[in-house]
Amino acid sequence: MAEVKLFYHKDGIVRLSRSLDFLKSNPIGNFLWIDLNDVDEEVENELEDFLKIYIQEEEEMIEIEMSSRYIETNDTLVVNSNFLLSNFETDPVSFILKNNILVTVRGEELISFHETVKKISANPRNYPTGAHVLVALLETRVEYDADMIENMTQKITQLSNSLSLQEADAELLSEIKNLQEKTMMLRENIIDKQRVVSSMLRSEFIPAELQPKLTMIIKDINSLVEHIKFSFDRLDYLQDTFLGYVNIEQNKIIKIFTIVSVIFMPPTLIASIYGMNFDIMPELHKKWGYPGAILLMVLSSLFILYYFKKKKWL
Repeated sequence: MAEVKLFYHKDGIVRLSRSLDFLKSNPIGNFLWIDLNDVDEEVENELEDFLKIYIQEEEEMIEIEMSSRYIETNDTLVVNSNFLLSNFETDPVSFILKNNILVTVRGEELISFHETVKKISANPRNYPTGAHVLVALLETRVEYDADMIENMTQKITQLSNSLSLQEADAELLSEIKNLQEKTMMLRENIIDKQRVVSSMLRSEFIPAELQPKLTMIIKDINSLVEHIKFSFDRLDYLQDTFLGYVNIEQNKIIKIFTIVSVIFMPPTLIASIYGMNFDIMPELHKKWGYPGAILLMVLSSLFILYYFKKKKWL
């Protein structure tokens, strides 16, 4: 759903408007944050002309190199970052900071944006400029990433508890692989935020009073990176355990076939001897020849079974 939100200061409160005409008819210095969610190109062009900024297309934000996701000019700060959705799809988000006004461009509904709006409404004095909103958005996003990582950890724990010799099948291996891919996406997402925040720490566009908060965000990100590494290690351990279970099952099958082969070797040898059909074979002319041969075959099999059990191979 296309939506334009204009946040501005009035009477000590951050208010909301949804009209670009309202932006043009009021002092630009009153505005704090302009949020564009899946808007038409005409709206973007109109805003570009009015604010003298450049808004990248979604394709540009996706294809831009990692090293170029953070750009500073004489009067503008541009940050591009991918935000993970709950279904682990990514939504490229562009942040443009100029004249203390933050412009955000996105294509999906994002929880971190809703939570930031709540924070601004609760304490409007804590957000005097767009830079404060930018830091708040990144801070909230990192908090949401932490929740996603915690949720992933719970899934890994559940999978670990359910892993057993009886459950070692292809579906379980597929689940481990799926969790590995999601964990990798979480890592890429949080590393992306780490680069952005690190660059902002050195930026002149960010007020000095926000430096401690950015430093704290970096510390939180570092903790999340360590947590993700631990999750990777757990998944590798689960994968090794799964493969170990598969090897045990294969060894059991091979063991069964080996035992069956050995058990039937003596009876097969006896049957082969009496199937040679030579004339000089006394047993062929005896009444007890046939049952005697059968009995000998059975006894040979039983002897092999007894010998295996005595050696505790069964």
